[in-house]
Amino acid sequence: MGSTSAHNHEGPGRRDLIKRSAALGLISVPTMSFLSACATGGGGGDQGPKAAGGAKTAKNPLGVKNGAPLEAFIFKGGLGDQYAKDAEADYKATYGAEVKHTGTQQVGPKLTPRFAGGNPPDVIDNSGADHLDMNKLSTQGQLQDLGQLLDAASMDDPAKKIRDTIHPSTIEKGKHGDKFDVLYYAFTIYGTWYSQKLLESKGWAYPKTLDEMVTLCGEIKKAGIAPWTYAGKFPYYVHFNLFAQIAKIGGMEKWIAIDNLEPNAWTGNDAVKEVVEHYEELAAKKYFLEGSQGLTHIQSQTAWNKGKAVFIPNGSWVENEAAPTTPADFGMAVGALFDGTGDKMPHGTLRAEPSEPYLVSAKGKNPAGGMELLRIMLSKKHAQNFATKVKSLTCVMDATEGMTLSPGLASASKVFKEAGTNLISLQLQEWYPALTDEKIGGLTGQLLAGELKAADWIKRTQEECDKVAKDSSVAKFKRTA
Repeated sequence: MGSTSAHNHEGPGRRDLIKRSAALGLISVPTMSFLSACATGGGGGDQGPKAAGGAKTAKNPLGVKNGAPLEAFIFKGGLGDQYAKDAEADYKATYGAEVKHTGTQQVGPKLTPRFAGGNPPDVIDNSGADHLDMNKLSTQGQLQDLGQLLDAASMDDPAKKIRDTIHPSTIEKGKHGDKFDVLYYAFTIYGTWYSQKLLESKGWAYPKTLDEMVTLCGEIKKAGIAPWTYAGKFPYYVHFNLFAQIAKIGGMEKWIAIDNLEPNAWTGNDAVKEVVEHYEELAAKKYFLEGSQGLTHIQSQTAWNKGKAVFIPNGSWVENEAAPTTPADFGMAVGALFDGTGDKMPHGTLRAEPSEPYLVSAKGKNPAGGMELLRIMLSKKHAQNFATKVKSLTCVMDATEGMTLSPGLASASKVFKEAGTNLISLQLQEWYPALTDEKIGGLTGQLLAGELKAADWIKRTQEECDKVAKDSSVAKFKRTA
């Protein structure tokens, strides 16, 4: 998912979304929640005495008790975990408290037993392939309601509440029903990534339309380079673009029907046909780097860095994750979605959404401290530190103004600004990762290998969604906007 955005050896995280960040069906990923602590410092249930809270003051709006230890469990993937350690150091200095830090790629396997046993850590970055099922935890009342965090004063301007400093979509995405209990800290820009240097050296321009892309792919192939590569072992990476492209052309109303698992949402949408047929054409014309279907996300990024392919679908965590193999003068850049036929959304529309889900345990020993760590991370100081260390944006609005940004992040910031309010945020992959990553991902893998026709992909994708819609064991979520 991530997408967070970070990945482990078993497969990448979700942005992100992304989410950036992704489940291999081991655990289903819900939207995460941010922790808002109760005045007492939260806690307990029948897990023993509640942590004593501190007095609430202007400087300590969440009532953190001085000296109260904090435990943080941070996903350590494409983004590393140094940025979290830096924020923990400020917490430690302010509250004279010990902070126990664990950086891991096994968030779910390590923490599932601890939630079951009633002794979860206070704050968790729930990203990566092996993440916790947030839908389930939220339903069980394990996630701290972070409403109090939203209403707390920001570190930079006490007159401003946290809710007024972060991107509105962060609040929308972090809700389970009416409860905001997951804080997506990062902000991921998804799109088609390329080397600015390579395009300029060949006199190629980033295409504006799907048709222009097909034409350019023909020229690229003639020049002896593969137009595209992708993570064939994790074909849902292709969905970062494919799904968003459908939403741009067909409009968000029709995409929301897909997120809500409505009947005929795929089969009755002309944009689905147009986009999936585009990918079928790319496959038929052999515009994907040979052998891509066997590559991991890291291997596909390395092939792309080496100039074996021009384009790759990815999220903005790629700059940090691919840094070890990226040439110094590569000029990493990202382009917005392509125009199709009769699009409902304008040129320049971008998929950009909150990612890297942070949770506070409602039954942890120090929920107030967990929320306070998040408040520290939401300061300009730490949002800028994140941008510098991991080359990614956070949900804190305008935090990078005036900073000198790395090439990929500068490009991501530029397309983000140009998109204005024309931003696409998708929930299907968050809410039903086993469906998107395994079932639909498997079909996408076949489509890109030229083994499945677009019409069959659409029909079978609809069937898989219908199955989940009818499966009472899968928690359902409804989206209205």
